[in-house]
Order: sequence, then C-alpha cells, then structure tokens
Amino acid sequence: MPRTTDPDGTPVPQRLLAAATRLFAERGYDRTSVQEIVEAAGVTKGALYHYFGSKDDLLQEVYARVLRVQQERLDAFADADEPVEKRLRGAAADVVVTTIENLDDASIFFRSMHHLSPERNKQVRAERRRYHERFRALVEEGQRAGVFSTATPADLVVDYHFGSVHHLSTWYRPGGPMGPQEVADHLADLLLRALRP
Repeated sequence: MPRTTDPDGTPVPQRLLAAATRLFAERGYDRTSVQEIVEAAGVTKGALYHYFGSKDDLLQEVYARVLRVQQERLDAFADADEPVEKRLRGAAADVVVTTIENLDDASIFFRSMHHLSPERNKQVRAERRRYHERFRALVEEGQRAGVFSTATPADLVVDYHFGSVHHLSTWYRPGGPMGPQEVADHLADLLLRALRP
C-alpha cells in the first residue's frame, strides 16, 4: 500500500491535488499528463491510482472540495437564527470570499468542466444545483416575508449573483486594488440592493 504521507507529513492525496491544481491552472487540464502530476507530487502512478482512479477524478475533486466548504458554510448561514436579510448577505459575501481564496480551483473548473465524463458532469451539476437551490431558498424566504422585492424572480436574482461569482477568475488578481472581503461586500450589497422592495 502506498505511503499516506511524505517526510514532512503532508498526506499523499493532498500533495496530488496541490500538484494537479497548479498544473491544471498553468497548462490546462487537457495539456497536463498523469506523469507530470505524479512527478510534481513526488509520488508514483500507483499512488495516484490508489487515491484517485483517473485524472478525471482529480479534476472533479479540485472543484468538489471547494463546493463542499461552500455548501457547509451556506448551510450554516441559512440555518442561523438571524433575519433573512443578514443571512442572505452573509452567504452572498461568503461565496465570493471562498471563490477568491480558491481562484485556481474555480478557474480550472469553469475552463475544464467539459472534460469530465458525462456521469461525473451530471454529479457535479447536481451538487452545484443543491447549492444554488439552498441559496435561492433564502431569497424566496425573504420575498415571502415581504423583506425582499418580488419584482424579479428568485431564479434570476440567484443567476445574477452567481454570474458575478463565476466571472471572478477572469478579472480578480491577488494584490490588486481590492481584497477578497471588499469585493465580497460590494457584490453582496449589489445583490441586496437588487432585492430591495
């Protein structure tokens, strides 16, 4: 069985994901070979196939790990005992911050999702849909309570916000004029202004 950590204690799956993420971001998924990934991670192909069945699995996990964090955080915002406006604003800002903190993962995913097998593509879409539906439920809750305007359908409001989030990887640069939280605050405020009755 392959060793689970390297000499400094970093687990092999984490090293493989870090190497794959860096290479996919630099070269593109389709121009990165399994051999290059294992060499960059300092492991054998056997180790890669022990933890990930294929390069396809690595691509899926690059996105899935960010989505898992975002889903957990959205669930916490949605379940909090606070006014819906505060919960939605927190969730709207958080998805921006977590996307910026994982910008390589996000850009890889949107550039390379079409490389996933049909089954994996379907699975990822289902996970994203679950996230979007939970987010939309907050908008709908506020609309039912009269806190948010019903002039724009909740689906369109959610698509508007996530269109901005998905576009971050095309323009945001670390060290630029705005930090992650500042961008998040602006985008969350725009969303709430769009919902104001």
